[in-house]
Amino acid sequence: MKNKAELFSIMNQLREDAAHKQKRGLHFIMASMPIWLAILIIQSTTLPLQTKGVFTFFCSAPLVPLALVMSKLLKIDFQNKENPLTNLGILFSLNQILYILIAMWALYDKPTHMLMIYAIIFGAHLLPYGWLYQSKVYYVFAICIPILNLYLGISYPPVVLAGTMLCVEILLCICLALEERESLKA
Repeated sequence: MKNKAELFSIMNQLREDAAHKQKRGLHFIMASMPIWLAILIIQSTTLPLQTKGVFTFFCSAPLVPLALVMSKLLKIDFQNKENPLTNLGILFSLNQILYILIAMWALYDKPTHMLMIYAIIFGAHLLPYGWLYQSKVYYVFAICIPILNLYLGISYPPVVLAGTMLCVEILLCICLALEERESLKA
């Protein structure tokens, strides 16, 4: 029983290290703001629906380079190589790529709902970061984003969803920064 307690203690120390050195992944969330802005611009055009969808997928391509730039600006340890949980965080992100296949299917079968599915996947993929970064903010947003996007995607045109996601991303950044500041005070 003592070994289990020690293991949990070490795991919690590693999670705390990841949360602070990587500022709860704030650099990635900030990097996704210009991506959602680009998606909003694309959705605002008169391009055909499937063309908008293809361009939307292209918008995600610069995420990692943008996150790297943000990490430099915010003085975040982008790789945190000393912490073995960093690889787990990467796995959490890669998992999202598999679900994007559903959005790709929707692009050709249900193009009016493709952006909704894309946004739901984005929101849901945040859930494990709640555990990794010991973050209530991630837990709340990971649940609220998919529900909100399901409603918006069914009730409004994709441009409304894209604009809302940009606002949600800004709010998520603010909440994560506040959560990080509070944890440093404790």
